[in-house]
Amino acid sequence: MSVFIAGPASWNRIVLLDRLPEPVPHMQFALDERETIGGTSAGKALGLAGFGRDPVLYALLGGDVEGRRVADALRTAGVTLIAGLAPATERHLNLMTAAGERVSLYLSAPGEADDESCAATAASLTDALQAAEAIVLDLSPEARRLIPRARATGRPIWTDVHDYDGIATFQRPFIAAADAVFMNADGIGDPIRFLHAVIDQGASLAVCTLGADGAVGVDAAGREHRVPAAPVEVVDTNGAGDAFMAGVLDATLAGADLPEALAAGARHAASVLSTPHLHPRLNDVLD
Repeated sequence: MSVFIAGPASWNRIVLLDRLPEPVPHMQFALDERETIGGTSAGKALGLAGFGRDPVLYALLGGDVEGRRVADALRTAGVTLIAGLAPATERHLNLMTAAGERVSLYLSAPGEADDESCAATAASLTDALQAAEAIVLDLSPEARRLIPRARATGRPIWTDVHDYDGIATFQRPFIAAADAVFMNADGIGDPIRFLHAVIDQGASLAVCTLGADGAVGVDAAGREHRVPAAPVEVVDTNGAGDAFMAGVLDATLAGADLPEALAAGARHAASVLSTPHLHPRLNDVLD
């Protein structure tokens, strides 16, 4: 069975700097630059394809050059793509440092799929949802629109709320619908209380990645499990959290217990940290 994923796929320009720009007028030289695929859902789909799963990714893409680049690369890398037509493909300019610091500038957002596009993809989405062993709904208006249909399938729903601060409202429907909730600690501070609250609200798994400190997860019984980060020479930090979740999901579907699954997530995150793209498969596709 496949894994269905709904959410962002983008075309990104990565600019490496010796330091992030200060908020004053100045000139700064870039150390390096490249173009690549971005988007949290694209990263998860690529990871699952690398594990030999059959990921089906639903993402909004424009009928532009960037949209064709994203679609061609994903399909070449083994991802089944259902592309909804949007006014423009999502594009980012990511200013990065060697330490992994990032400022992400949105150059364009996809907006919403038009009625004709929604009608064209309706049957494909229904089939993909029904055929999925698990469903991943990433933060986006289109994925939020699919929450009722995803819940109706009875399949486990996984979501990634990224740097959620525990207060913002957009993430709440995703958390309420999910069986497994992933996040990072950038906005929440100490995540333990929040992870337990997610379990108390009905989820069976809540995980927070902690960067170089690894990750912590809480299972359905309220037990806490920690995993260290796998050692790696870091090339690029983009997509590490998505890779971690993909590794945990793959291992869970294979029957691993939570400590084993968290370790698998850490190993997969390390493999992505060692490549300039969201997944090593893109090295040949894009380079």
